[in-house]
Amino acid sequence: MLDFFTIFSKGGIVLWCFQGAGVTESFTGPVNALIRSVILQERSGNNSYTHEALSLKYKLDNEFELIYVVGFQKILTLTYVDKFIDDVQLHFRDRYKNELEQKGALKLLNNNYEFEDDFKMLLREAEDSSKSEKSQKTVKSMIETKGGDKTKERSGKKNKNTKKEGECCSPAAEPVKKMVENGNQGLTADEIVQKNIEEFVRKRLVRPTEKPSKSPKPQKPKEKQKRVWDMGGSRSEKLDYSGRNGDGSPNGGEQNPEGQIDLLSSMKGDLLYVDYESSKEEDVCLIFGGMFGMLKGLVGSKSLTREDMESVLDKMRDHLIAKNVAAEIASQLCDSVAKKLEGKVMGTFTTVASTVKLALQDSLVQILQPKRRVDILRDVMEAQSQRRPFVITFCGVNGVGKSTNLAKISFWLIENGFTVLIAACDTFRAGAVEQLRTHQRRLNSLHPPEQHGGRPVVQLYEKGYGKDAAGIAMEAIAYARNQVFDVVLVDTAGRMQDNAPLMTALAKLIAVNMPDLVLFVGEALVGNEAVDQLVKFNQALADHSMSDRPRLIDGIVLTKFDTIDDKVGAAISMTYITGQPIVFVGTGQTYNDLRSLNARAVVSALMKA
Repeated sequence: MLDFFTIFSKGGIVLWCFQGAGVTESFTGPVNALIRSVILQERSGNNSYTHEALSLKYKLDNEFELIYVVGFQKILTLTYVDKFIDDVQLHFRDRYKNELEQKGALKLLNNNYEFEDDFKMLLREAEDSSKSEKSQKTVKSMIETKGGDKTKERSGKKNKNTKKEGECCSPAAEPVKKMVENGNQGLTADEIVQKNIEEFVRKRLVRPTEKPSKSPKPQKPKEKQKRVWDMGGSRSEKLDYSGRNGDGSPNGGEQNPEGQIDLLSSMKGDLLYVDYESSKEEDVCLIFGGMFGMLKGLVGSKSLTREDMESVLDKMRDHLIAKNVAAEIASQLCDSVAKKLEGKVMGTFTTVASTVKLALQDSLVQILQPKRRVDILRDVMEAQSQRRPFVITFCGVNGVGKSTNLAKISFWLIENGFTVLIAACDTFRAGAVEQLRTHQRRLNSLHPPEQHGGRPVVQLYEKGYGKDAAGIAMEAIAYARNQVFDVVLVDTAGRMQDNAPLMTALAKLIAVNMPDLVLFVGEALVGNEAVDQLVKFNQALADHSMSDRPRLIDGIVLTKFDTIDDKVGAAISMTYITGQPIVFVGTGQTYNDLRSLNARAVVSALMKA
């Protein structure tokens, strides 16, 4: 029934393993996938993991730093696995306690763990108990069914009899029913009459409340005086800027970039990190306050249990939700921390609250630090060596700032010496193409073609409105290849995650053009909605893909980060759901307001009391 069972240390040393009869495939692949995707990513809140055709269950032993993993075919329903893995853990610990207490990898390797006989005995007992439980349930259900039929028959007869009796004595039953309905259950007729008299007298004695006097009519406010602006002029023609760019220059002309360049600093090289300033006074313990709380939570050299951490974890969960972490993600994080600490031996002068807080901080940092680093500058140079453009597609819901942050990323790429082609594939929203054309004109004014050999550093590829977005993106990529552009930025229409036709169109655009990077643009203001958006976007891309390995979201652009103060929970929710890094952070409204994520700064803001 079981494919394999293995016991290994958190350092990667396999102490003992078992492989089922007839199983020829190695279990290193599933176990390595479990380590990469769950244990290293701090996602151990749920003790099950699915890898291809196998279902894996695991248990962490934090006292001896061991991991127990069992694997079986996912089509099977093995109810005894959870109890079985607990029994194996207890037997293995009891038998090899002295060997496991020896510290050091070499000492673990030198020990011989003969555990096969005990394992087979435990497996046999677990399977037998599971079979007996099933048979007992079957017999019990049969007995209940037969008994239920008899009861039904008896109750049916009883109902008939009661119906006849009810017909005979219905007039006598009516007054009783009325008394019960009036809330006078258990009172005699005389008592009810006395009660009604008392209520009547009480109502008559109470004086009626005086009506409040009418408020005086408010005085008529003075009319608003017209404001006369300094140098405002009196002619409306001076306010007409329809044929101008806002600074007096006509639409076709170039703006003078000198004043704008002074306002924008250089963005060459890697982006700066998001900063968060926290004083030492603010960086206090989250759960308890004062010396009394410190002494109250002290633990003296004992192993932690789930009951010890329950109250602290509940407060942690509420704190994370208040900081905008999705409720589901907050619960999973706290469960993961509990499993990580359960059974761990604490020091003498250590509090449960401080231990849980440190473990949660480490978990949050681990989640925010991506399992793979997205280095766009390096990838663009690699695409240059292959004589092809590097293609980035932006997607997301309505109004999150896709076009604005696309323009910021364009400016950053231009500052690093690359040429950019913007593909206007939002053929739905009115004004989308004009917005991108305005950004293109401004970016070219900041980097005039005269400084780049007479060639504009950024161009817009557009075919108007109502066209097929996937076709426009394909034509833009072909045009960029012919005109030797370094990067193609594909702007798509905003769409809600529940809009099936638009989600199908997005999946088609990505499947047909196969961009190098698919970035989801989400705002930092969302809470629980972040989970729904990302899950459904990924699900739509997977469902409508023609490939066995569909292209999903590769990274996240987190916008409006300057509007949330320390409520930075959306960053945790988005990264936890996708397992993908936050590549860019939007922190304002100018082209310079683009940063990369600083995991420790975000966690510091998140843990601030």
